[in-house]
Amino acid sequence: MDLFTHVIFAYLLSFVIWGPAAPQYIAAGALAGGLPDADILLFPLTRWFPSLHHRGIVHSVLGVTVIAAVGSFVVPFLPYFPHASTLLYFVAMEIGGLSHLVLDGFTHYAVTPLAPFSRRTLRMDADVAVNFGTLLLTGATLAVLIAEHGTVRFDVWVETVWILVGVYGAYLTLRSVARWRAGVHRQREGYSAVVPTTNPWVWLLADEVDSPDRYRIRYRSLRLGTGTSTEGRSMDVAKVPASSGPVDSAQAALDRTYLSALQKNRWLSRRYHFGEAVPKGNVFEVFWYVVEAGGFGRGIGVHGDIDRTTGEVRLQSGFFRLPSAGPV
Repeated sequence: MDLFTHVIFAYLLSFVIWGPAAPQYIAAGALAGGLPDADILLFPLTRWFPSLHHRGIVHSVLGVTVIAAVGSFVVPFLPYFPHASTLLYFVAMEIGGLSHLVLDGFTHYAVTPLAPFSRRTLRMDADVAVNFGTLLLTGATLAVLIAEHGTVRFDVWVETVWILVGVYGAYLTLRSVARWRAGVHRQREGYSAVVPTTNPWVWLLADEVDSPDRYRIRYRSLRLGTGTSTEGRSMDVAKVPASSGPVDSAQAALDRTYLSALQKNRWLSRRYHFGEAVPKGNVFEVFWYVVEAGGFGRGIGVHGDIDRTTGEVRLQSGFFRLPSAGPV
């Protein structure tokens, strides 16, 4: 989830727990909901302390507890935070921080909540990490709360927050139920993974084998509620180092450009990805894209060409129009 959604969700959760009469604990919980993402500022130290990488030790129960313990003593000295119970400040920040872990684990990004004692991950694959729909909802929520601050009666603010609690609760419920339904289809059809997209009604069913010398994938998109889906697609490419010489087929074009595409755009190696090669004059036009990202006939990844005669490869990263339906 994005930072602002984490803060808003922790704010609403804290409101439910503490009630409107304890705004200091609501604010503390909201602050703690965003603090784990401050680990991106620690990247200069990851060379010596690898556990400080983003979604590392700070995104764990231990990391959240340390933040809450320190914060419970620091927060009362910040502007707009009245002096109050240190213990309750700690509890509020602990709950806010734990909500961050749960939301991250709700997406297709994994967190290790019990690190460094266990490497077991939490990943529900129920939402994408950066969802433009939730970003718009979060932006609207922030705008409403800012507009109401100091301008409406207290009871109006309370009613507004309860409405927002219902909206966010309904969204998480919808995502959870849709993920369960997609999992039923996955088992029925023999796929190994369910992949969320930005649309809660559209999911990917996928299989992937990534060996040292080959990459294989098969996938199809599933639209819940309508009973429709795309036909399954599959690809099998060899991981061939870049070389010169004639390229006589679309398959050879994919084989010869695969490793170069991964080097050009690291996102490809971290997501389910697919490739297409289309003959075009003296070259094969090549498209490598992330299958769960993009839309409107466009994909995110690498686009370029390989010369049929010389094997010269020209690739660039971008958001480009695809020759087929492409990603969902």
